[in-house]
Order: sequence, then structure tokens, then C-alpha cells
Amino acid sequence: MAFLETKDVVKEYSGHLALNKVNVRIPEGKIFGLLGPNGAGKTTLIRIITRIIAPNSGGVFFKNRPPAADDIFNIGYMPEERGLYRKMKVGEQVVYLARLKGLSAAEAEKRLKMWCEKFDILSWLNKKPEELSKGMQQKVQFIVTVIHDPELLVFDEPFSGFDPVNTEMLKNEILRLKATGKTIIFSTHNMASVEEICDEIALINKSKVVLSGSVHQIRNDHKQHIFRIRSETDCLVDGTGICEILSQGKDARSHWFRIKKNADISHADFLYSLLKNNAITAFEEEIPSMNEIFIQSIRN
Repeated sequence: MAFLETKDVVKEYSGHLALNKVNVRIPEGKIFGLLGPNGAGKTTLIRIITRIIAPNSGGVFFKNRPPAADDIFNIGYMPEERGLYRKMKVGEQVVYLARLKGLSAAEAEKRLKMWCEKFDILSWLNKKPEELSKGMQQKVQFIVTVIHDPELLVFDEPFSGFDPVNTEMLKNEILRLKATGKTIIFSTHNMASVEEICDEIALINKSKVVLSGSVHQIRNDHKQHIFRIRSETDCLVDGTGICEILSQGKDARSHWFRIKKNADISHADFLYSLLKNNAITAFEEEIPSMNEIFIQSIRN
């Protein structure tokens, strides 16, 4: 069952069509990548899902039902443009924002202490956000997003401003939250992160969904029949004309070739022909990266 589904969502601003009959299906307990170039409509869709704005038509459904008023208490949203009060002390505002999400003051303070100990930031509680680095503010914003323990978490560019160490820490925390059963919407331009942590994605371009499905299946569907092989000899023999050599060279290990297989030849027959005629030591099919697929899908 889908945890969340949008059906034919349309949103228009002063004659600009931001979303045009957008349908996405977000499975429960998974990390769902919401992707697209700047201005594609991602943030508009997120704001509709989080009930900040309403669509002109279409709807959002939680577990096959229309949204209810108290669903807002079950959503945590970390926007790309952070929303901390710059003059208010960190501890005070986290507790304040947690209470707006339904926690008591005592419970909010208890959870705040737990998260601050986990992130080693207890000493920051009496500081103001304007005194903190961008990365430190990010950690505070993350705590604000998760402190009320919502079922749905929405992270828009969560690694922005983080160094590699803190990026890894936050990535592992997001994966831990998934392991506890949380459903996560993850919006980013970093396709390497998508490959690492997302189970499924939807790619929006020019207000429409142009690609969707599991990351594994999408990458396999976009394969171009290109292989990297290594050989003991500097000449690759193709006795049956079933491939084209795209490039070749030699390094300290062996001779290497990048070749493209004819689409109508099976992998088994292709490999048999190569092994029959050459001293092959390594054989690997190229699977396109999400970055390559993103660029290709946007250009089409």
C-alpha cells in the first residue's frame, strides 16, 4: 500500500502552470527521491504534500484516504530555505516548534536533550542561530524536523552546507529513520546521494513527471549495451561482428577495451564469442549513473 499518493495534481500561479496532472506514489517505509531541475515544480509539490498550499485540482491521499486536519502533526518538513528564528535561542525555539507539533514542554525538552547528545551540540542550546555556522544550523533544523517523531519526513536538500563527515552522519541518520519504518521524501540535486539511499524516484520536468520507478530498475532500463573488458592481448577479436570498439588502451594491469554490443545479441552469446576468440580477464557491463539518466531525461 502507498503511504502517500498524489492524483492529477494541478497548480497554477498567475498563468504559470507549476504542476500539470502530477501523479506520484510513495511507498510506506521507503526513501522516495523527488528530483528535477530548478523550476520544475518539486518545491510546489512538496508544499502541497505538507499542506502549506493547496492544489487547483487533484488531491493528496494518505493511505488511500483524503488528508485530515491532524495529518500536519504527522509530517516533518526540512525546507531548502531554512526557517529558524535568527534572534531566538536554539533550545527555546526547538521546544516552541515541537509544542506546535503537539508535544508537551517536558517531552519536547526531553527529546531535545536526546538529539543534542546524539549530535554533540548541547553547548549550542543557549546560542542564537545567527551565531552558528550554516552546518550547525542544519543540525538544529534537522532536529526540529524529526523531534515530534512523525511518520512522514520530507527533506529538501538536507546535505546543503555540510562537510563530508557531517553529510555521512546525517545520511546514516536518515537511513536509521527509514529502518524504524519512517516514510521519507528526499529532494536533492546530488544524484550520487540518490543512488546511495533512495529506493524509488520521480523526476519532474516542466511541471510533469517524466520518469518514475525504482532506482535499480530505472538504471537497468537505461543500459546502452556498453561493456568494459580487460584482455591479456592488445587486439580484440570479434569473429562474428557483434560489437563495436568504442575506445581502448593499456594500463599497469592489462589492456582494456570499451565496447558496445549489438542490441539483438544475447549477453550469453556475446560473452561466449569474446571468450572463444580472446584471452579475457575481466568483463563488466556499464550501468548508467542517475546523473547521466537525469541529464538524458531532461534533454529529451
